[in-house]
Amino acid sequence: MITVEEAQDIIAKTIHDFGIEEISFKSAVGRVLREDLFADRDLPPYHRVTMDGIAFQYQSFEKGNRVFKIEGVAPAGSPQMTLQNSDHCLEVMTGSILPNNTDTVIRYEDLDIKDGIVNVLLDSIRNKQNVHHKGEDRLQNSKIVTAGKIISPAEIGVAATVGKSILKVTRLPKIIIISTGDELVEIDEKPLAYQIRKSNVHRLKATLKYHGITADTAHLNDNIDEIIKELDIILEQYEIVIISGGVSKGKFDFLPEALNSLNVQKLFHKVKQRPGKPFWFGKAPTGATVFALPGNPVSSFMCTQIYFVPWLKKCLQLPESVSPTAILQRDTNFKPDLVYYLQVKISYNDQGQILAMPIDGNGSGDLANLVDADAFLRLPRGKVLFKKGEYFPVIFYR
Repeated sequence: MITVEEAQDIIAKTIHDFGIEEISFKSAVGRVLREDLFADRDLPPYHRVTMDGIAFQYQSFEKGNRVFKIEGVAPAGSPQMTLQNSDHCLEVMTGSILPNNTDTVIRYEDLDIKDGIVNVLLDSIRNKQNVHHKGEDRLQNSKIVTAGKIISPAEIGVAATVGKSILKVTRLPKIIIISTGDELVEIDEKPLAYQIRKSNVHRLKATLKYHGITADTAHLNDNIDEIIKELDIILEQYEIVIISGGVSKGKFDFLPEALNSLNVQKLFHKVKQRPGKPFWFGKAPTGATVFALPGNPVSSFMCTQIYFVPWLKKCLQLPESVSPTAILQRDTNFKPDLVYYLQVKISYNDQGQILAMPIDGNGSGDLANLVDADAFLRLPRGKVLFKKGEYFPVIFYR
């Protein structure tokens, strides 16, 4: 049995890049950009009017002119117009190109217009006001977005602006989540007295969906020959295999034996932690990474959050999750020499510090208790009493 730190180090050594794929920018939110985005022309590409109003020459106003004749109207999306008389003006709309021979815009709210004549109601204005000048944001060929950025709606807007309808992003791996055990039935079935509905597989699938991955699912009954036969096919087809259950010491926990018979390299089995001690991790000859999680719901969920999610994020080149410290709000005793992941409810004090109140459950099978908690508080080995007011790392799952 290895320590939590050793398990994390072993898993970290298997981090790898899944490569690059090209997708529509419309589907790219949340993905990691794998190319730089450049301006294909100046931004804005022309002197852009930013207010509905009139465009004219500032020097005419400086000479004392406050009355201007309207020569015409320049709507957005029309070719550039030209002011013919320097003491006249053109009506302009937001987004339109600033007419030739004009440099300043006054909004309609500061004007009185009658019969094609404008009276300016202001005593002072700024030269070149209400004009967004060509290239003011970015010059042509300048970098706007750097590779490695997580694509948000802001980056989608940039991609559209520079004409990038197809983007290079980190490829998502092909993943399958496998439930095990004869006691499990589908969620739309009515369980018999000795059966339960599947939950771990759906919780894991939801976790992956949060990261933009749609995983396949499968189920293995408690039959060693069937398990070996099905896993042999699965390991050829998928890059990541997540298995829930079948890794402890029970008579029907066949997974370690089955994986060994398929020459899947066991990198570790069992970690000095609670919950989740039976966690199994390995690498198949096909290259598939295997996370075989304990079947108890809290154990499965904890191992997913502590080990799998950080590993996946690093593979996808997503930012690492931050684990701040929280203040324990109640004395807690834990005798086994194991790292204890305590379920806690989170709140904050007036100083903005994170407070962690233990949520008592009924062991690693109490999946309902996960709903009441918000995070795991990591309590280290080597202690029995963890006192109220002490600081410990907190891992959020909300």
